[in-house]
Amino acid sequence: MAEKTPRKDEPKRRVEQQGFQDPPSPKPPQDTEHEYEEATTEQFEEPTPDNAEEAAAAETRAAVLGVDAQLLDIKHQVEEQLKAASMRTRALAEDTYTGMNNIVGVGIALGASDYGQADGMSMSLEPGMPCLQIYVVESTSADVMKSVMVESMGISVLSGDDVPLSIVRTGFIDAQPHRFRMRPAPGGISAGHFRITAGTLGCLATGLSAPRNSRLMILSNNHVLANSNNAAYGDCICQPGPYDGGACPKDQIAILERFVPINFSGGTVNYVDAATGWAWPDRVRKELVYLQQGQPRFFTVSSAPVAAQLGMLVGKSGRTTQITTGRIMSVGVSVNVGYGGGRVAHFRDQIGIKGLSGDFSAGGDSGSLIWTWDGRRSPVGLLFAGGGGWTFANRITHVLSALAIRLYT
Repeated sequence: MAEKTPRKDEPKRRVEQQGFQDPPSPKPPQDTEHEYEEATTEQFEEPTPDNAEEAAAAETRAAVLGVDAQLLDIKHQVEEQLKAASMRTRALAEDTYTGMNNIVGVGIALGASDYGQADGMSMSLEPGMPCLQIYVVESTSADVMKSVMVESMGISVLSGDDVPLSIVRTGFIDAQPHRFRMRPAPGGISAGHFRITAGTLGCLATGLSAPRNSRLMILSNNHVLANSNNAAYGDCICQPGPYDGGACPKDQIAILERFVPINFSGGTVNYVDAATGWAWPDRVRKELVYLQQGQPRFFTVSSAPVAAQLGMLVGKSGRTTQITTGRIMSVGVSVNVGYGGGRVAHFRDQIGIKGLSGDFSAGGDSGSLIWTWDGRRSPVGLLFAGGGGWTFANRITHVLSALAIRLYT
């Protein structure tokens, strides 16, 4: 893993980011604490137009290749009822998390269980074979869940024993809220809108076309950079996030540039929780960071995304849990996510991840870039939610398409 260690005996240098424009607002003064030498800026060729939505659809089809059509049809039926259920909020009393109200998500996973993650399994579940995975607030057995899905949801095909089913307790799934200050600010570190607590700066990006292709941007979640829709263009983004002591204007690194609104209306579908901030080029860097014996170590990831696949090993660097490794356990996940204040949003085509040793993420890791755990470190997803030891991420292809950006890594 390529890394760069700060050397205290070197003079500090101003970052040279060729060709990028400063944000339009006046540049706030900054102190020079924790400034490190910036790695050499690479030059990228101009992006070529492509049909990102079509590519994302092809990615989804590839991920479920070989999955039984009946299994996909059941998943679709559950998704539709989850979408309708998103009108109900977290204000429900705990004792109402029974029956179909207990279900918060559904996806396609691999059956039992060298991973050993399922709380309940049907008799037809075979190791390594695709199965329907149901995420629940409270633990329940596969037989009880099948009865609920037959009687309350009308999915009669589940009355038999031939549908492989895995039940996973996540609890209620929440959008999740390196704490130190660093200049230039790398990916994997605390950052956020001036009115939130703290999240994670994922990585850098640029726009696909003028004038946004001359802006150096930071990528994270809507609920990290845009305060869950409650923000305006030009709002201050600071590093570290406010919960970690960051404040505007003294810690400002960017202004809010664009976000994809999260739709909280019942019966609607979301695919991403994502936003960009227009950064001052000398206040950010394209490497990601982790701590080793208290010292920051830097590494790079690829700028070329890959499709999420069942069983894929992945990694991330985030504000709270730093470097962690995990495995993609489910794809095509539909899930209802709570954003506080009784607001629930329905998301589809998400990625489900379980940590290999302990939790893959925790509160404050939202916005982390997720990449393949190999020498290429290819981007796979953008972390945005979690519960019960599970992490959920937007497909990175959906994020890039929705924000009209490419990664600058």
